[in-house]
Amino acid sequence: MAGSSLSGVVMSAQTVPMDTSQPGPVAQLENQVTKILEDALVTDAIEEVFAGFIVHSEEAEQRKMMSALDEFKRFWQGLSQDNQILVLQHYVKFVHMQKSSRRGRFLFDMLYIAIENQILPPRLVCECLLLSDELHYLSADKWNQSFSLIHRVIDRVDYKGCRDLFKIALEKVQIIPTTVTASSLRQLEMVTKLMTALLNRDNCLMPAYFAVNEIRKLYSEDKSLPHWSLGNLLSEFVDTFRTTAHMVSISGRPQLLPVVGHSGATGNAWKLDPATLRFPLKGLLPYDKELFEPQTGLLRYVLEQPYSRDMVCNMLGLNKQHKQRCEVLEEQLVDLIVIAMERSEHADTAVDDGGASQLLWQHLSSQLIFFVLFQFASFPHMVLSLHEKLVGRSLRKGRDHLMWVLLQFISGSIQKNPLSDFLPVMKLYDLLYPEKESIQVPDINKPQSTHAFAMTCIWIHLNKKAQNEDSKLQRPIPQALKSQLEFLQQSLRGGAKNLPMSDYRIAVLCNAYSTNTEFFGLPMGVLVETIYGSGKTTTPLPGPGSVVASGPTAPLPMNLLDSLTVHAKMSLIHSIVTRVIKLAQTKSNLALAPALVETYSRLLVYMEIESLGIKGFISQLLPNVFKSHAWGILHTLLEMFSYRLHHIQPHYRVQLLSHLHSLAAVPQTNQNQLHLCVESTALRLITGLGSAEVQPQLSRFLNDPKQILSVESEELNRALVLTLARAMHVTGSETLSGNWCKDILTTLMANTPHNWATHTLTCFPPALQQFFKQNPVQVENRLNLKKNVEDEFRKWKSMTNENETVQHFTIQGAPPLFLCLLWKMLLESDRISPVAVRIMERIGARSLTSHIRTFADFLVYEFSTSVGGQHVNRCIEILNDMIWKYNIVTLDRLILALAFPSFQAMRSHEGNEAQVCFFIIQLLLLKPSEFRNRVNDFVKENSPEHWLQTDWHSRHMNFHRRHPEQFYFEGLQELASGSRTSAQAYLPIYFGNVCLRFLPVFDIVIHRFLELPPVSKSLETLLDHLGGLYKFHDRPVTYLYNTLHYYEKRLRDRPALKRKLVAAVIGALKDIRQPGWCLSESYLKFITRPVDEISWVPDDTYYCKLIGRLVDNILYTYTSSQNRLKCRMCS
Repeated sequence: MAGSSLSGVVMSAQTVPMDTSQPGPVAQLENQVTKILEDALVTDAIEEVFAGFIVHSEEAEQRKMMSALDEFKRFWQGLSQDNQILVLQHYVKFVHMQKSSRRGRFLFDMLYIAIENQILPPRLVCECLLLSDELHYLSADKWNQSFSLIHRVIDRVDYKGCRDLFKIALEKVQIIPTTVTASSLRQLEMVTKLMTALLNRDNCLMPAYFAVNEIRKLYSEDKSLPHWSLGNLLSEFVDTFRTTAHMVSISGRPQLLPVVGHSGATGNAWKLDPATLRFPLKGLLPYDKELFEPQTGLLRYVLEQPYSRDMVCNMLGLNKQHKQRCEVLEEQLVDLIVIAMERSEHADTAVDDGGASQLLWQHLSSQLIFFVLFQFASFPHMVLSLHEKLVGRSLRKGRDHLMWVLLQFISGSIQKNPLSDFLPVMKLYDLLYPEKESIQVPDINKPQSTHAFAMTCIWIHLNKKAQNEDSKLQRPIPQALKSQLEFLQQSLRGGAKNLPMSDYRIAVLCNAYSTNTEFFGLPMGVLVETIYGSGKTTTPLPGPGSVVASGPTAPLPMNLLDSLTVHAKMSLIHSIVTRVIKLAQTKSNLALAPALVETYSRLLVYMEIESLGIKGFISQLLPNVFKSHAWGILHTLLEMFSYRLHHIQPHYRVQLLSHLHSLAAVPQTNQNQLHLCVESTALRLITGLGSAEVQPQLSRFLNDPKQILSVESEELNRALVLTLARAMHVTGSETLSGNWCKDILTTLMANTPHNWATHTLTCFPPALQQFFKQNPVQVENRLNLKKNVEDEFRKWKSMTNENETVQHFTIQGAPPLFLCLLWKMLLESDRISPVAVRIMERIGARSLTSHIRTFADFLVYEFSTSVGGQHVNRCIEILNDMIWKYNIVTLDRLILALAFPSFQAMRSHEGNEAQVCFFIIQLLLLKPSEFRNRVNDFVKENSPEHWLQTDWHSRHMNFHRRHPEQFYFEGLQELASGSRTSAQAYLPIYFGNVCLRFLPVFDIVIHRFLELPPVSKSLETLLDHLGGLYKFHDRPVTYLYNTLHYYEKRLRDRPALKRKLVAAVIGALKDIRQPGWCLSESYLKFITRPVDEISWVPDDTYYCKLIGRLVDNILYTYTSSQNRLKCRMCS
């Protein structure tokens, strides 16, 4: 009984009704207790008469008390637990009824002795004393004796009981005012004495954190402590937990800001309470006061950042599946709009026309649409709140931008919601548009004109909605909007001929009439025809002359797309997707127009149309195209993903990777060009995964890891292992268990068994090192490889029947040695039998990868055993011819195989033999001029800022005319039979070429070179000649950061190489970025020093400036429209 918490039982027992007219069980118990206690306190007449003069002997009092205790004990032992509580409650009540101090003291002493003799449980006695309604500090005698008794027996109570008694005592002392007279100090002293005993850690009565929890529950930061005599004790005790609070909280947390997209948006570090915007602090510890403040600045900062909506949802615990209005989020969105209004008020309109301000409002509209669409914010409430905050403030310059933001949501949702939800907008109109005369029609040649028309467009949508509901707006058209409305109506009457693409008239009409099917078809039709073409004209694409597309090549410019409302964009992208699916189903011989493909890729960057955009691309368009076997369109879509879509959410990228692995196993995709595109896209997806994205995304496939692993491609699976290693290292999770990915690695090794070279393995995190050491793979001896090649070569020479020859080298299970044989044929003579072409065609693209893998191993053996420079030169010449002249294998696939060899090179080869592999790579890339010329021409004549270009297609065609690519052994066929014709139809190429395909391979090659110090000079040479390609890298700075981070130990003592690597990657962007955009002025000077000057020790000023630069960039807002535009298009 003493070990259980009885305060709740005590409280319930107090509510038991008592019937005094006819004694019930409770009354009988109380009568018995009363009789026992009155018998103990009974006095004769002499004692009562001479009460003030009689001195009682201690022996007599002791006998009297023991006699009473014996009787009470017999009575007590016959009671149930519930009755014992009732008896003790009545005992305490009887004590408080005593007017005589001596009688009260006798009863308290009797309780003490009963506890001493283990008759009564101490915890129950203490609880009954503290919970008594009669216990009040103004009844000084009983108060003092109660707390004195509790203090005497508190050490007999268990730690949980002490916690409960401490809590009850804290609640009890709340009745004492903070200012009392001196007559009450004794009562405070008794309470303080008990509290001191309970809080004294040396007494070990209860864990200290129990006490601090109870204190903080009753006396939080915003509630004052009790009387100072007790308050000092409590505050000093709480202060002892300050250091603990610092240990479990983040130092300076309210001043920290996340880097959105790179700060673990899915973690808990930035979680906020969705009702108060406070940090959810663990435990009731005395944290710094600023940690209890609402973090409005933090939420507002995140809301201002692009691609932040998922992080906002994670911070506030918002779930798209559960519709829940978040008022604090709603308030911050409103405040952000007001801040934007203030910025517009102080912006230079002439400078900002169509620039930073417009992009800021565009971002706000995207945020508004998302959070209102998922019902995290209420549109009518936001509009009314805006009106309330703008009343009395003369903010007029930003009114058109505000209406543009509201138009985004109104145009897209007014058809599905009642008109009453949107009428509050008219209150804002009355406030912000006080003009009595018509507002002038803006300059339609400027993008800002679409904002200036926004209010008129809203009026048109409201009026159309009222007509659809068979109701009328309660007001006529506002006078201020009449001129703009007449302009729009006149533009419609003029027809398509009067809708040029040179101004923004079409955009305004689309925005105004997107919910009116009668008028919307005209402007949207002009847009669609601009990118579809009429079908009367065609344009050539790379490849043989039969590859042609519809005529238009110039895409819709980004400024025009930015000027369309979300509803208009959705209509446009829906039209494009519908057309592509239709063309896929009809299997048209005419490829998609370059203008349509480029425009579609530009539309996919808009996050606010995600459902029809990238989500529809992955889940609707790709499956439909695949189902229709429209391989040309499938190739186009994969090219778009590889070379145009740089800011796609990771779960979509991993989903596409899963689709690609499924595609690779389909027989129809077993053709050279398509298979090359599938593998190249998969490689980009794998290597492009952010370090913080790897574990969250791959963990989704732990139950079925086959979905994200290649069944056949060892190179793709190796790339995934390297991505895992890099992510574990960069995120710091390498010190944690690697068991989460063990199933993935086990399945990967079952699909494509392989080993790693020692110099690569030592760079792996411990968990991966351990896995590969525990799962070695038995490899074939290199001498056996040589012997097998020689045996097969002799068979080739001896076989005379063509069909038997083809059957022998292409039968399932045949060793993948035919590229080795072709190599030996070309070394011996420049003649090839036509049978070899037939064999290459029968092998197929999928099986060819294993032949390339084996060929790479064979090359390492051949070069490592070669003697004399002439033979090496001849070998490189033949290799070069196999790539560029005979079109047997593409450069990027061969280099990737050399970087990821099958069993001998670079994994098992150590020392000199590993260097031979690097030597072959260097010779292939630099000794012949073919690839260097292509890189130089491509870097010189093209810009990575494709979103600013209208002539990409002509540049693309010029490059392919100068450097054509062929995928079906045309050169080998010409050598064998004199003809270059191919039976295979070429797929349309809109963006890709060997230079862009080589970039992710180059990333891997650089990392392999870094792992082996003796080849540092070779890497520097490669960077000198090919580093310009990083001008076109999707994420150049991220790649550089990951490389320096992962190979920090390898680069620590190689400052020259580190400087060369930084200079090559960042220097590649010098033509398209402003000086100092990435590196500080001091480091730029260090880069320009002579090669031998590698010593540099920065002073404190350098580091101070560096930190200041970091802070400036973190706090960066929409100051540059170009940078803001790049932000959604590239790294």
